[in-house]
Amino acid sequence: MDFGLVLQADPPASALVGLMRRAERNGFRYGWTFDSAVLWQEPFVIYSRILEHTERLTVGPMVTNPGTRTWEVTASTFATLNDMYGNRTVCGIGRGDSAMRVAGRTPHTLARLGQAIDAIRDLAEGREAVVDGTALRLPWVKEGRLPVWMAAYGPKALALAGQKADGFILQLADPFLTEWMVKAVRTAAAEAGRDPDAVTVCVAAPAYIGDDLAHAREQCRWFGGMVGNHVADLVARYGEHSGAVPEELTAYIERRTGYDYRHHGRAGNPDTAFVPDDIVDRFCLLGPAEAHIEKLRRLADLGVDQFAVYAMHDAKEATIDAYGQLVIPALSD
Repeated sequence: MDFGLVLQADPPASALVGLMRRAERNGFRYGWTFDSAVLWQEPFVIYSRILEHTERLTVGPMVTNPGTRTWEVTASTFATLNDMYGNRTVCGIGRGDSAMRVAGRTPHTLARLGQAIDAIRDLAEGREAVVDGTALRLPWVKEGRLPVWMAAYGPKALALAGQKADGFILQLADPFLTEWMVKAVRTAAAEAGRDPDAVTVCVAAPAYIGDDLAHAREQCRWFGGMVGNHVADLVARYGEHSGAVPEELTAYIERRTGYDYRHHGRAGNPDTAFVPDDIVDRFCLLGPAEAHIEKLRRLADLGVDQFAVYAMHDAKEATIDAYGQLVIPALSD
């Protein structure tokens, strides 16, 4: 199993770069950031600095979207980083949550997202793509490679990930839901004539190592609120008891009343009081290192190729170090 570190692009950027360097020293292979231009600093500028100061780390957004930048700009940015640092980027992409809603826009349709996945990958790898009716090609791209991993929860999005994406990003670490969603992605890949095992599976969730479970829960409860934004969209689309999505995912948002993106992804988020302890326990990795290892082994048995640690809490350095010393060695092949 590979490991990634996920951070927000809060200033100063030098601190983020330092944490990514620390992660690489501890055996992490991926460095991810949020991509929301109003809430945080521009990630692609920071990626260049991370790549300059690391040797092996692969970097990318978790996740970008088809509308913040035009597709040729997104592709050109990735291709430039790859040309400078040797194909060490990955494009995580989704419909758009905070980046779109904070700017007063709605998330994109799945049809638009599917078109963007194809176009961004083709352009970044030097092939021609049609963008808004115009055929484009980046003539300077030589031997570029850009895996595109799609974030998804609902049935149609999971199907699209299986049909088009090189990887699937699932932002929660519940084994039951992981099994259900990975199966949906791989079934869609097989039906599309693709090798289902070729779709990389990345599970991303907060991890907090320690014996004070109550404190860990409060540091990670924000995550249930973030996931709840996407769950609310699913409930609005499919209905509360439609059977299209497991109630193990949807039931907990019943008391959700709203969401203020000013607290997005931050410990102590006041809009996440509705998230019960059992959801925090199911969606996140908490407790001593042995509990993390046990849960990660269950996820690996379900086909998870990477676990990406959301370190948006008061123990960033300690978590990175503990994973490097205790968890990553236990999950290495």
